[in-house]
Amino acid sequence: MPVVPIGLDDVFSAGLSLRLGSLANKESEDLVRRCAGVGSLLLELAEALALQKAEEQGRLFDITDRTADERELLDQALGAGEVSGVVALPDGVTAQIAESTMAGLWRVRFSDAEDRLVGDYLEVSDIPEIVKRAAIVNARDVSFGEAPEGAMNVMPLLAEIRARVAAFTPGAKSHIVNFMLFPMAPEDMSFLQASLGEGPVGLVSRGYGKCRIHATATRHVWSVQYFNAMDEIILDTLEIGGVPVVALAATEDFHDSSERLREIHEAYFQ
Repeated sequence: MPVVPIGLDDVFSAGLSLRLGSLANKESEDLVRRCAGVGSLLLELAEALALQKAEEQGRLFDITDRTADERELLDQALGAGEVSGVVALPDGVTAQIAESTMAGLWRVRFSDAEDRLVGDYLEVSDIPEIVKRAAIVNARDVSFGEAPEGAMNVMPLLAEIRARVAAFTPGAKSHIVNFMLFPMAPEDMSFLQASLGEGPVGLVSRGYGKCRIHATATRHVWSVQYFNAMDEIILDTLEIGGVPVVALAATEDFHDSSERLREIHEAYFQ
């Protein structure tokens, strides 16, 4: 039994129009001619990617006031990568995030409760800063009540989680609890889910297989689930630590992405 509800990946990726577009057509050529500023922005992004390292502060590029044509051209040039997600913020604001085909280059869009766009930017980072902040700002400490009838192992597990959370320091390696190797009764899992709660961050990674990542309401505790092609869970885990590494861009990704972006600029914007 998973710690948090599954089957939400379509919700996480909904609303994001980033897509793998082709610039090699007449319509795109016309856009390139009309939107010369996009070429300059791509070079700025490439330079930022070349300088970026994992776990360092990222860099933001606000495109909220760009024209519709410019944003369309950016969609086509950058495409859609492996990781996408949604972050629920206070006052009904939602942040929709999607990695581009260049790992470490993200599109982040903020919309209000009426689905009106209130912010749109590109970010060069291992993961958008809003993901890190939202997962901890209003998160709670580990707390739990009496063990439910029929429980087997949930109480010692919660005690271990509490100790691991207390000992965690930023940048430290995450501790992983593998439920495939840890016997838990249904009563255990229900109590664990209720004790940890649901947090504001949901991510989906579609790399080699599919992975769904949920922040719990408990600080530094994440549910990470891997699925096969039949959408069946093949690995169900909890991670105690920072944002799970499966969602993060690595330092070597930034260099590769910088080179790819320069190639796109050279091919279509010069």
